[in-house]
Amino acid sequence: MTTIGVDGMSCTGCEDNVTDALGELPGVESASADHEAGTATVEGDVDIDAVVAAIEEAGYEATA
Repeated sequence: MTTIGVDGMSCTGCEDNVTDALGELPGVESASADHEAGTATVEGDVDIDAVVAAIEEAGYEATA
């Protein structure tokens, strides 16, 4: 399991945007986001740089 810091999420809609973006990555078994904690969690065999890029492409700031 990999947890990434995500800035810019303010609601459950933001969580859905991040979760959907991460779910499209190859190797992702599951993904979730928590706007209150400011984190996203990914399970599976994924490249951390791809995770950060997907979060940033969704419009949020990611810190690995």
